[in-house]
Amino acid sequence: MSGRLSGKIAIVTGAGSGIGKATVELFRQEGARVVGADLRGTDFECDAGDEEQVEALVAHTVRDFGGLDIMFANAGISGGFASIFEQDADDWAEILRVNLIGPFLAIKYAAPAMKERGGGSIVATASVAGLRSGAGGPAYSASKAGVINLVKIAATQFVGANIRVNAICPGLIETGMTELIYERARAKGQEGQIGHLNPLRRGGAPIEIANAALFLASDEASYVNGQAIVVDGGLSASHPFNHQSYGRTTT
Repeated sequence: MSGRLSGKIAIVTGAGSGIGKATVELFRQEGARVVGADLRGTDFECDAGDEEQVEALVAHTVRDFGGLDIMFANAGISGGFASIFEQDADDWAEILRVNLIGPFLAIKYAAPAMKERGGGSIVATASVAGLRSGAGGPAYSASKAGVINLVKIAATQFVGANIRVNAICPGLIETGMTELIYERARAKGQEGQIGHLNPLRRGGAPIEIANAALFLASDEASYVNGQAIVVDGGLSASHPFNHQSYGRTTT
C-alpha cells in the first residue's frame, strides 16, 4: 500500500459492518490510526445521533491518539420504504436523528479538534436518494438530502480553517441496510437483475465507497470541498430509459 493516510488520525462511525467496516480496514492499510465507532463491537461504542456520545468519541480520540485529521460520518439507518402515510412523526424523528443530526454532531465536534491540527477532512455518507425520488423511503431520502446541503453549508463556515467537508452519495451497495433486497433477489434466482437500472448493470460493493472516502480523506482531494460525490454505477446520470448493451443497434 502507498500509505496515503500515513500519520493521520481518523474516526469512522457506522464501523461495525458494510461501508464503515470496509473503510476502517482500508484507512488502516493506508497508514491511518483509526477509531471505529458503532453501537457495539467496535473500538468505541457510540450512538452517532447522541450529542454526549459523539462529544465523548472525539474527546477519546484526541486524548488517546493526540488529535484528529479525518472524520467519516457514515452511520445511518434506512427506515424502510413505507410511504408518507405509513410513517408517523416518531419514525421521522429517529431517522433524522441518526442520518442528519449524526453528521451535524460529527462536524460540530470534529472541526475544533481538526483546527488544532491545522486542518482536516470531514466526509459524510449521503445517498442518491438525497438527489431525487425513487431510491429510498420518504424520511430516509429527506435526511440524505439534508446531509448533502449540510456539507455545503459547513464547508463555507470553515473559511480559513483548512477543513474540507464533502459527502458521498452511494447507489445500491450490498450492506446490512440492503440485505433484504439482495436476499429476495437471490431467493427468486434474480440476482443478475440487481443494479440492472444503472449502466454498469450491477450493485456496488462497500470497498467501492470506501475507496471514494479514502480519496476525499487524503491530500489528493486537497481542493475538493463542499461537494457531493456520486458513486452509483451511473444510475443518477440520466432519467430511466430502456437500456441496451454497448454496440447494439435497433432497427
